[in-house]
Formats: sequence, C-alpha cells, structure tokens
Amino acid sequence: MPNSELTVVISQGQSRSPDKRDLEQAIADAAAQLNSVRVLKVPHLYDLPKDSETYKTLRSLDGDLIVLSWLFDRATHWTLDRQGVGGQVGEVLLKQEHDDEKEAAEPEELERVTNIQPRSNRRIYCIDFRASQNASDFVEEFKRIIAERQSDWLSGEATREQMARFAQPTNNTYVGAPPVPAESSVSVLFGTNSVATIDEHPGRRWYPVIDFSRCTNCMECIDFCLFGVYGVDTVETIVVEQPDNCRKGCPACSRVCPQNAIIFPQHKTPAIAGAPVDTGGMKIDLSKLFGAPDEGEDAVAVAARERDEQLILAGRHAVGLSEGISDRLAKQSDASKKHDELDDLIDQLDSLNL
Repeated sequence: MPNSELTVVISQGQSRSPDKRDLEQAIADAAAQLNSVRVLKVPHLYDLPKDSETYKTLRSLDGDLIVLSWLFDRATHWTLDRQGVGGQVGEVLLKQEHDDEKEAAEPEELERVTNIQPRSNRRIYCIDFRASQNASDFVEEFKRIIAERQSDWLSGEATREQMARFAQPTNNTYVGAPPVPAESSVSVLFGTNSVATIDEHPGRRWYPVIDFSRCTNCMECIDFCLFGVYGVDTVETIVVEQPDNCRKGCPACSRVCPQNAIIFPQHKTPAIAGAPVDTGGMKIDLSKLFGAPDEGEDAVAVAARERDEQLILAGRHAVGLSEGISDRLAKQSDASKKHDELDDLIDQLDSLNL
C-alpha cells in the first residue's frame, strides 16, 4: 500500500477577499474528511524564504503532496523546487478552462537540467485555486488522485525508491535538502489532528523561478541580468541566487530565455506567469505574443528597455543593447527589423485556428 497519508497543502493567497478565504477553508474542511489525508494550511508559498518554518516543514514531509495555490500549476511546482521541495509533476485533470491543452513537446536533442539533476520520484500534484469556484470539484480531484496512487501500487508501478521510502521513511526527499530541525517534526505539528496551520507573515516578493524541465543551462539569463539575481551552483547549473535583488515588476530576463523557462508567477501575462502553452509544434516568440507592451517591437528590444528602466530607477546608467546581449539575441533582434513583425505574428495566429 502507498504511504498511509497524503498531505494536502493549502497555500493561502495574498488577497483578503472573503470569497477566496471561504473557498480555501471549504476545501480544507472537506479534504480533512477523507481517509488517510492530512491538511496543512500555510501562507502564500511564493512569498516565503527557504528558511521559513513552512518550507522546513514541507521538506520534512514524506510521500506525495497535493498543493493548492493561487498560481498556475507550473509556477507552483517550480517555486517549491527552488526551495528544496522536489518531486515529479503529478498529473492534474482539474484545470482552468483555457488551460485544457497540453504543453508542446520539447525538442529531444536539447538536454534539460532535469536530465542532469533528476528529482525525487515522489509526486507533487499542483492545483490552481482558479480552476473552480466549488470545493466539491477539488475534493473529486483529490479522490481521483488517491485512487490513482492506490492503482499504481496494486499494478506494481510504484518505483523501488517509493517502496523503500514507504517501508522505511526518511525526511530527505530532495537531493541536497538541508537537515530538518527537531522543531519542524510533523508529528508535533499535527499531533492527533488531521489539520495543521503554520502562521507566518511574509511580505510580498518578486523574483524569477526557473522551470528546470525546460532550462538547458544556456546562461542567457545570467549574462542579461545586471542586478546579480542569477548565479551558478557547485555543479555549474544556473540558479536564482539572490532573488530579492530582482526589480519588482521587471520580467525582462523571461523575454530573452530561448526555452521560455523563466517564470514570474505574479506577472499579469499568463505565458510569463507559468501558464501552459501549446503552440501546435510551431515556434512562436511567446514573449511577444503575450507580453510585449508595444506592437511591432521585438522581444529583445522590449527586454532591454525594461532593464534600462530598472537601471535608471536604481540610480545607474542605461545600457540598451550594449551589455548582456549574446550573438543569438543580437541576430534575433537584427532579423526582426528586416520584416513586418506584426504581419508575421498575425499569420502565425491564423495558422493556430484559435
């Protein structure tokens, strides 16, 4: 049998909207009535630092997680990953209506960071609260996930690692995760209850999150960003090293990433905020399609202008396209000036039959 308990994590939103709070509470109450399910209510995950009590606790949890937040599913998964709460993407069927298409297949010839640094085999099911206004829809999805997990075990599809972990649980479910302090003990947190709450009051934050299933470690972002946000780890893999160095509201680096691997979960533009996008196999500049402020302006120019605005606000000099622009970006920018971008974009949209 799978791990006796499945943890449903309720990431409470930043808004004080009574409707949102009511939905969160209704889902938590209903989930707590399910067999072998425990519920953990936490603050907004995106705002919390890695050393917060919430993330210490999440790193201590064994087994699969269902995580609900007011973010796109992909943004939630990789926000958790950057804080040491890693795992495989669990399939979720409850989605927003406009998110019902699958993501476009990635080119097989490009090596992704997840191929070099594989994650734990446990599953993390991320669900966007915006998928439904009815708590019953979420509960039905929980029941489906529970049945799926049981079916995997009965059919022998559980991995050797999962079987070993369930037979003799350990707290370290992520390679390189820091040791869990005694005060974060799950048994102390829940006691005899099936619902627990972690009460923290983080301020609102703005920083990029890297989708390592798309990232090829090309380093375009670290070259382009002039605020020291990015760095590399001990195995020379790109990381968001100084997240709070990021300038609030600036998504410039996401526009220059060739794989659309950089997410700003709080951005108003879905493609930048982590929404899944199916281009039908056609390569489209998603940053122009969903995020460029001015029609006809190429993505590199937009990114450079956004970066210059932040440099000036920080009391520094604007640099335009003179710094941090790779040969690839320079060629992309030059090529875009030789034809009518708006006409090309319209042709691409027409071909998608949207």
